[in-house]
Amino acid sequence: MYAKLLQSKSEMTKFQVLTEIAAHQPNVRQKEIAMKIGITPQAVSEYVKEMTASGLIHSDGRIHYKITKEGVEWILGNASELKRYSQHVMEEIISHVSTWTAICDDNILKDETVFIEMREGLLYANRTRDTGIYGTAIMRGDAGFEIGVTNLKGYMNVEAQSITICKIPRIKRGGSSHVNLERLKPVVESKPYIGAIGTEALMTLKRIGIVPDVMFGASESVIQAAYHGLSSVIVIVEDEVPTFMARLEGESIPYEIMDLSKVNMR
Repeated sequence: MYAKLLQSKSEMTKFQVLTEIAAHQPNVRQKEIAMKIGITPQAVSEYVKEMTASGLIHSDGRIHYKITKEGVEWILGNASELKRYSQHVMEEIISHVSTWTAICDDNILKDETVFIEMREGLLYANRTRDTGIYGTAIMRGDAGFEIGVTNLKGYMNVEAQSITICKIPRIKRGGSSHVNLERLKPVVESKPYIGAIGTEALMTLKRIGIVPDVMFGASESVIQAAYHGLSSVIVIVEDEVPTFMARLEGESIPYEIMDLSKVNMR
């Protein structure tokens, strides 16, 4: 497995330039991009011309650039490929020389061969139940506590779990007071991991007596939970939903969306 983007220095630089434009649009200073990624301003200018011509960037002035829908899709596609490659490196290569932390199902002795499995997003080690993934304990461990495992062999096939997106209104449209709490509560109570994006989301969960597992960095956190086999729900303000959905689609993570805004309220 190899990331195509890494096979071309030009494409990698193009990826960096486009990412910087996306981060600083619409007022983009080519000199600042050049300094940040270590190329000349002239080179940045050439990349900008090329990407404008190919429809990845729209320009309406000398320093005014905006990334197009095609540009966003190009970034997401390549970013996803890079992420899959890095996961391959971590899981298939580095795992053989790294130390992994697992929770002991049994009392385990140092240098003993242990079998590994993932449950609710965490690694567990046992002595007798063959999971097809095994390694060597680097220390003695008591049942219920962590242990270090090295020389991991085998492949852990963990399917990305679905994320339930619960869209709620911003304060200008009523905030948490305009959320259908009766629909929200059973959804939240059925999921093991809960995220919140926006103060209105935090207050919505407070109304049903729920404290989220994560608020700051919630989007990244629930994505990582999905990759670790943990289903989750994220209560999110409406204007953040499109960006989050694009991220999930780019990473091929399954999701469902529920609009919990109340309608026809007096």
